[in-house]
Amino acid sequence: MNKEVWRAVASRRHGLAQRRKAVGYTQEQLAEQLGVERTTVGRWESGSTAPQPWQRPNLAITLKISVEQLDELLIEAGRDENLSDERLTYALEHPNAVDLVAVAHLRQRVEDLDERYDKAPPTSLFAEAGQCLGQVGFLRVHAPTNRVRRELFSVEAEAATLMGQLVWDASQRRDHTTARAYFDQAIEAARQLRDPAAEGRALLRKSFVALYGEKDPQTGLNLATQTADVANGTSHVLTGLAVLHAAEAYAMLKLRSDCEQALGKAEWHFSQIAFTDAAIDLFSPTQHGRLAGSCYLFLQEAKRAEPILDVTAKALQDRSKSRAIVLGNLALALIRQQKLDEGVAALHDAIDVVEQTWGGGGLNIVFGAGRELKPWRHVAAVQDVYDRLLALMAAA
Repeated sequence: MNKEVWRAVASRRHGLAQRRKAVGYTQEQLAEQLGVERTTVGRWESGSTAPQPWQRPNLAITLKISVEQLDELLIEAGRDENLSDERLTYALEHPNAVDLVAVAHLRQRVEDLDERYDKAPPTSLFAEAGQCLGQVGFLRVHAPTNRVRRELFSVEAEAATLMGQLVWDASQRRDHTTARAYFDQAIEAARQLRDPAAEGRALLRKSFVALYGEKDPQTGLNLATQTADVANGTSHVLTGLAVLHAAEAYAMLKLRSDCEQALGKAEWHFSQIAFTDAAIDLFSPTQHGRLAGSCYLFLQEAKRAEPILDVTAKALQDRSKSRAIVLGNLALALIRQQKLDEGVAALHDAIDVVEQTWGGGGLNIVFGAGRELKPWRHVAAVQDVYDRLLALMAAA
């Protein structure tokens, strides 16, 4: 294609995005109004996906247009997506011609995969995420301008962080070496940009490997503290999450006072979050309860953990990896109080979610809860749970 055509691609006005801006909404505000994720709005505007039929009347009302006008904007967005696909294909064939349009398309693909991560088996995303990361690295070497190169470093940090998550999750949190290598790649890319938010995301994930994979709370604490230091002043979300996981490291080390102090500090950071936070997509109101409940389990206070985890599980009504972890920990809290029927019911719920998401964290916790049912292994309800756990082991 000639340069004039590509200029037309680059300068095309995205009608859906323009209409959103005309009525005064950011992507985050429109997503909140419609009850969807910000990245979902981004995909609608890029044309990579379209709103479901039942979503369209409400979207049209919010944008103050008719459903027919909305359909026209969506058709235009779809044309833009096709052109972006062609632009990326052209850039891969002629890497010296890579531009911001192609980079933006790659970024959108990575963001789409990242959004799907929490509710999909990691193996279903692995190949596409690896392809994106490889394409980013290839194009970065040939980038014609520093602006394009910087944008590719930014996408590389996102894609390498996602690959680290996928590798670790797919290995049921056993392949620590490969996961760390991807996180280190993301950290290096972020440092090239001097982007503390991107660096903090990768550092936080690296702390998870130490805490939940290698069972090394001291190293996990050091990495979580480093994350908080890097993100402080840039993102209350990242700083709060880092302090929250530092609290769990303290709990693993049986340092109750330090743990509770960190829980309070994390809660303060979460109270300061603005919609413009650099890591707003990582935040969920249920995170504090999920980690606080886990902390009290590590501190051998199942009775205190139970109500926290119960409230958090009820707030998490989706089929996410996080819900599997909460339900698994709730089962543990109940079993440790010898509330057998309730514990078994919570464990069945956790297994239901694990069977759909195959998250490594959820798998490890449900197997751990199963081991704690050993004193009641002859009870029929427990035998039913064991049958399901055996089926999980066979499938895994």
